[in-house]
Amino acid sequence: MSSQTRHAEIAGAGLAGLATAAALAQRGWSVRVHERGRELRDIGAGIFMWENALRVLEGVGAFDEAVRRAERIESWQLYDERGRLLQSDWMKGGGTRLYTVLRPDLHKALEHAAIEAGVEIVTGSLVAGASPEGELVLESGEVLKADLVVGADGVGSPVRNSVGLNLVVRDLQDGCMRSLIPRLPHDPVDRALEYWNGGRRVGVVPVTPELTYVYTCCPSDDLAGRRRPFDKESWTASFPQLRSVFDRIPDVSRWASFSDVRCHSWVNGRVAVVGDAASAMSPNLGQAACLAMTNGYALALMLEGQSDVRSGLLAWEARQRPVTDATQRYSRLYGRVGTRWPRPFADVRSALVWAAGRSRRWQERVNVAAHKGAQSVRPDGTAAA
Repeated sequence: MSSQTRHAEIAGAGLAGLATAAALAQRGWSVRVHERGRELRDIGAGIFMWENALRVLEGVGAFDEAVRRAERIESWQLYDERGRLLQSDWMKGGGTRLYTVLRPDLHKALEHAAIEAGVEIVTGSLVAGASPEGELVLESGEVLKADLVVGADGVGSPVRNSVGLNLVVRDLQDGCMRSLIPRLPHDPVDRALEYWNGGRRVGVVPVTPELTYVYTCCPSDDLAGRRRPFDKESWTASFPQLRSVFDRIPDVSRWASFSDVRCHSWVNGRVAVVGDAASAMSPNLGQAACLAMTNGYALALMLEGQSDVRSGLLAWEARQRPVTDATQRYSRLYGRVGTRWPRPFADVRSALVWAAGRSRRWQERVNVAAHKGAQSVRPDGTAAA
C-alpha cells in the first residue's frame, strides 16, 4: 500500500495523540483518533514548551495559535530555603527557546492543526486494546484494521497492556498542585521562579498577560502540602515571601501524583506507543509533554517514504528512546533531590545545585531533550539524519 493511502488508528486525543495525528495526516495518511470523553478538551494550567516541542508546533502549523497568549521565558531562577539564588539560567542556553503556554490553548491549537490536515476525531470512543497485526479493538467489540496503531492513551494505556509492552508503572511518591492565579504587576515577567524548602518546591511562572501559573510540589506523605482545599497557611509557613501568591490560589486546586512508565519496547508489530503510555515521567524538567509531542512527530517523519511500517517503527524507537530514557532518569533525580533530600543537609544540596548550574555540560545532559532531542525535528519539518 502506498504512503498516500495508508491508514492509522490512534487511541487518545491528548497532546501526543493529536501531534502524531496531525504529522501523519500532513504526510498523506488517513488518520482516525479515538477520544474516550464525550468532547475534546484538555483540563490543566500552564505548561512549559521547550525547543523540541516548539519545533513540533512549527512543523504542524500550530505554533502561532499555541503561543498567541503565551510568555517567552528568558530566565529560570532557583532559590533555596535561605533565599539564596542558586541558578539564574537553569537549563537554558545554547539557543533553546522556552515558553509557558496555557494547556487548553496548546491542546486547541493541536486539535485545529489535526482537523485542518484531515484527521477524523471520534469522541466517546472507548478503546479496549490492539493487536500487533494492526488492529484497534474498541470496548464495543468492533475491530478496526489499520497499517499503524498508535497508543497515546495515557499511563494506564489499554493499547500498551494488550500487546505486552508494559514493564513497570511506578508511583514516584510525590506530586504537585497546579494552579492559575490572577497576574499582578509585581509577579515575574519573562522569568520562571522556583523556590525550595525541605521537600517542598514552588514555581511561579507568567503564562498569559492576565494569568500566572503556580505549581506546589511535595512528597505524597506531606499531608498538609497536598491537602485540598489548598492549605495556604502551611505553605506560607514554608515560603513566607510567597503569601501573596498563595492567597490567590483557588480552593478547587487538586494534588496529582507523579508516575514513571517504562516499557520493554515502544513497538510490537504495527503498534507503537507514545507519550505517557510509553514513557510517563515526572514533570520536573518540563519535558513530559514536550517529549510526547516530539516522539509522536518523529514517528510520522520516520515512516514518511518507509514502505515497511514495522521496520520503520523499530528505527524510530532506536533513534528517539535514548533521549527520552535519559530525560526520565534526570527528571526522577531532580525530584529526589528536590523532595527527598535530608533536611539537615540542605546546605549541601544548595552547594551541589549551585555547582551543577555552572557546568554547561551538566545542564545540557539534564536538558538533553531540548538540546539534542530538538535535533531529531528540523525546523522545515523533515527528519534529521
